[in-house]
This record gives sequence, structure tokens and C-alpha cells, in this order.
Amino acid sequence: MVTRPRLRSALTALALVLGALFAPGIGALGSGATEAHAVTKLTHAQATSRFSSSGVTWSSSGGCSDRNVPTCTSFDQLNLASAQGAQTLKSATGCAINITGGTETGHAGGTYSHWNGYKLDFAKSTCLNNYVTGTFTYIGPRGDGARQYQSGSGNIYADEGNHWDVTYYNCGGC
Repeated sequence: MVTRPRLRSALTALALVLGALFAPGIGALGSGATEAHAVTKLTHAQATSRFSSSGVTWSSSGGCSDRNVPTCTSFDQLNLASAQGAQTLKSATGCAINITGGTETGHAGGTYSHWNGYKLDFAKSTCLNNYVTGTFTYIGPRGDGARQYQSGSGNIYADEGNHWDVTYYNCGGC
């Protein structure tokens, strides 16, 4: 018969082994950017404070920031790495960076979605277009035909015609 202290020790050891195997990015079964893991979420105010301090601007066709209104531009529940990614993009490019879409409803769903804090939309500009297409690697069209470029850190920039749809798996080298 197994005593309680032995059972507890065995369960603790099992938990440690499983934790090591499945630790995001570092475990034996971890694969970095392809698996979702716990992230730090920001409020709208925290994100806008970061953007303001970095010279990143944002705009909303509805002139609002309500996450539940599709014409607003909200950063509520934005991943910290996504905000840092926008800041990194601004400092790396020297371009004017204007965010036109955040975590508001109305975007496509999925694990790495706007709603889940992994995506931001950026207004196109000659400066930004030239930087993305000249610096990042073209990786082919997305299922909807949008041309995709991958940064050295693994983030994906998709040309959706009138804006860049960016998926941030990490902060882009912050």
C-alpha cells in the first residue's frame, strides 16, 4: 500500500516532469511561436500609454475605444508582446506608425486573433510598406490571398490591401 507522503511525492515529481516537457518555448515538446501560452494582458490605458511614449499613434473610424464595437479601435486585453512589437516596429523603421485595428470585435477569430490580443492593424504608408517588403522575408500568400512577410523574430505581416495585419508571436526583439 502506498502511503500519502509517497503518493504526494510521486505526484509532485510527475507534475515537475510534465512541466518541463510542456514549458512553452523551452520544454522538450515546446515549439516557441507555434503554440499559445500564458501572456500578459494590457488595459486600453496601459497600451495607449506605451504607444504615446514611443510615438505610435492610433485612430478609430468610429472615434471610440469600446472593445465590443467593431468601428472602435480598442487595446483592451492586448498582449504585452503585441504592444512591444508595435513599439519595436516604430523604433526599427523610423516610420510614422498608426494603428487602425486592435482587440475590438469584428475581426476573424482563432487562437492568434485580434480578439485574443495577438494582432494589430497598421495604416499603410510608403515608409512602412518599403520597410516590410524590403526587410522581411516573403513567405507566400495567406489563404485569403494576402501577401505575407515574416520578420526575423517570426512575426507575420500580411498585406490586406489598405492596411497591414500583423500577428505578434513575440515583441520583435525588444
